Amino acid sequence: MSAVQVGPALSAYIARSQAAAIPENFRSLARLHILDTLASIVACRDLAPARLARDFAIAQSGDARRSAATILGTTATAALGDAAFASAMAAHGAEINDFIPSAFVQPGPAVVSVALALAEQRGLSGEAVLRAVITGYELAGRIPKALGIGNLRRAGIANHGVGPVFGAGAAAASILGLPQDRIPDVITYCAQQAGGSWQWLLDVEHVEKSFVFAGMGARAGLNAALMAEAGFTGVRDSLDHPEGWMCSKIFTGGDADRAGLIEGLGERTELIHTAYKRYPVGGPTQPAVQGLLDLLPEVEVSAVDTVRIEMPGRWQAFRDAAMPALNLRYLTAIMLIDQRLDFVSAQSLERMAGDAAVHALMARIDVVHDPAQETPPGQPRTESARVIVTLKGGQVRQVYVPHVVGFPSHPMSADEVEAKALELMTPSLGAARAAEVVRAVAGIEALPQAGVLAKLIAT
Repeated sequence: MSAVQVGPALSAYIARSQAAAIPENFRSLARLHILDTLASIVACRDLAPARLARDFAIAQSGDARRSAATILGTTATAALGDAAFASAMAAHGAEINDFIPSAFVQPGPAVVSVALALAEQRGLSGEAVLRAVITGYELAGRIPKALGIGNLRRAGIANHGVGPVFGAGAAAASILGLPQDRIPDVITYCAQQAGGSWQWLLDVEHVEKSFVFAGMGARAGLNAALMAEAGFTGVRDSLDHPEGWMCSKIFTGGDADRAGLIEGLGERTELIHTAYKRYPVGGPTQPAVQGLLDLLPEVEVSAVDTVRIEMPGRWQAFRDAAMPALNLRYLTAIMLIDQRLDFVSAQSLERMAGDAAVHALMARIDVVHDPAQETPPGQPRTESARVIVTLKGGQVRQVYVPHVVGFPSHPMSADEVEAKALELMTPSLGAARAAEVVRAVAGIEALPQAGVLAKLIAT
């Protein structure tokens, strides 16, 4: 057996999550991430990933819709698993929901969607949802780091698909009140379903990406918990047995951190390591976007000769991405032309493919690697960028952004998260109802039935 036994402590944590004492800072962070996720759903409900998943869920549900849950952001209903799947797909319909940079995971879509679907179907409280969300974020963030970020990457397995399965499974087990002796069955069925390929980087329409990052984990994690509740049994020590899932060769050695899976459970939280996307673009592109927005008052598009963006990490992916919200050359071009960053344009394949002015400007924009911005080994991951605009007269305007607001090292305040949520929700819900959603989530512990949140954001 492994020297570090993690299964029993993890099972105990999940089983006790509905009764354990929760520090107020954990609660306040969870409320903000629930709000951020709901706002993402409202903003993305009409995008292709949301529409496709919604139609699929309704078609799959059939007569099961009579005991259904709401597909968040709409008045449509579907069978429990289908509703959670479609809600999670909508929540990651664009690059605007939260993420854990240290784990390469985006927890909100799967975790919040599953918790709210179960709460609505079973008439459970806002307090139960809050506790389930805290539990789910813990597993979503810890599991990839325990397996090893580098180990997963070398194996071609996407952290983004693995973390949400366990996050959703833990959230579901928590809100269902499963006893400690059933949690190992939840974990083993999560392990059997955990996966996802890094080929999501090749996705263009953001549909497969939404599935890997959100819909897949929501459905699989929820099913694992429901199967355990129904009496399914499995390998009880899949995390500790030398021939179990977690002790596989690909997850041992390297940068695996088994002990970190249970270290400080209930005393520290992955919510502290969870970032907000201030802008509707991919996480690593945020500093460059912020830098260019800072320069816009000094720069007329007609005066621009070239733009050079220097950044750490996988810079090629963001220079050449086929997905608009990840392509820094495209994002830079539309910001210079529009003198702002627009949510719709940031996701627009049509504009990226067919706007001649954008294409002409993209030819004069480059993204390059800056080794000096790389984080030293063993240090927490950060995001930074240097934006250098050279004008036609030879003058240079540049800015270095060492971090972006919303990143764990520089978190958004509660007021900033609420302002972002209002900005995203008001166009669909109107100012009064958007404000009502903000108030309801701020007081979520007092809601006798959390299903009211589904009605509040339905259009």
